[in-house]
Amino acid sequence: MGKSTTARIFAGEGCDVYDADAAVHRLYSSGGRAVEPMGAVFPDAIVDGAVSREKLKEAIAADPAALKRIEAIVHPLLGADRADFLARATSDILVFDIPLLFETGGDARMDAVACVTIPPDTQRQRVLERGTMTEAQFETILAKQMPNAEKVARSDFVIVTDTLDHARAQVRDVIAEIRKRMQDA
Repeated sequence: MGKSTTARIFAGEGCDVYDADAAVHRLYSSGGRAVEPMGAVFPDAIVDGAVSREKLKEAIAADPAALKRIEAIVHPLLGADRADFLARATSDILVFDIPLLFETGGDARMDAVACVTIPPDTQRQRVLERGTMTEAQFETILAKQMPNAEKVARSDFVIVTDTLDHARAQVRDVIAEIRKRMQDA
């Protein structure tokens, strides 16, 4: 959809941005806060002192209930990581780049939600061009997500990432609107 690029645009405009995917990578890396608790439940998932996402995927494939156990470990750690971010943040506008925000109910904790979107065929093309997943993996991920049209309908702001310039202009409009709302509050 262009979520990461849009987050970088927000950062470039002076917003503090929390990247949930990067947080998971920190938690899973050697010395990360998830390594010990994950190793206690999934010892085979620890490779070279870090949590292996591939090994976790294998655990989930073997036992779908493993996902709930993984989430029970990771979600509280992510909550603590977000709290650390909040304590350090200095911008008047904070942006949270969180996959599955609606699916996990995280939208209820946000003052406003911006949905980054693109037509489905463009999304598929962008994802598959990265070469990081197969078409089947892409379809599996899509099946776990709320339909894009519903996300768009539930969002306060919609940013169409058809071009970089268009996305940048929309981000600037969102920031201006949020600052106006803050002044009017």
